[in-house]
Amino acid sequence: MTHLDTELQQLKDNLIEMWTLVKNQLSKAQEALFNNDKDLAREVVSLEKRVNAFELGIDQDCENIFALFNPVAVDLRLVLAIIKINNNLERQGDSAKGVAKFVIEFDGPFDKHLLDITRITEMFTENITMLDELTEAFEKEDGVIARKTFKRDELLDEINDHTTAVVAEYIRKNLENTEQALQILSIIRKLERSGDHSKNIAEEIIFYTEAKVLKHKGKDKK
Repeated sequence: MTHLDTELQQLKDNLIEMWTLVKNQLSKAQEALFNNDKDLAREVVSLEKRVNAFELGIDQDCENIFALFNPVAVDLRLVLAIIKINNNLERQGDSAKGVAKFVIEFDGPFDKHLLDITRITEMFTENITMLDELTEAFEKEDGVIARKTFKRDELLDEINDHTTAVVAEYIRKNLENTEQALQILSIIRKLERSGDHSKNIAEEIIFYTEAKVLKHKGKDKK
């Protein structure tokens, strides 16, 4: 194994560790929301500092690899992909922190019926599954697994698109719960954006493993 191979493996290991941390943040944010667990929500917020530290460290490691080894071909694609995956993971950590802050700031538990009709459990589940599948796709260098993310992201978009009408109807019938309904709407938006970041990660994995650029492909056809 060359010195470059060793550095790339360490880089990948650090990214996977960050990946796991972000997935745990999202899982804990869901648990905090459904159980009104403010202490757990504070833990999620606190963990964001570790995610940020990972992002800065991984960016620095990528810069060092460029400077010292001048990677080419698949090694170059790997480092370029990691830079973008790193950024998207950090933003997903931000989304988890945002959910946790809503739990901390809201006085009391959220209405279970509201959580059910907005399909927020489904959104959390899809987001966490996406992160699991993408980790596997990255480790196995498998673009087929990465492509599962696109279908899951479509489901998140569908739920998000219907949420405004669902929440509006809920507010008409439950004016006293307007504040929490609007907060749930904001959480839905964060989870939808988290799905977008997973889609971006999938595109980077396919770029790395197959040398195919998918970003903006759909826009070019319009």
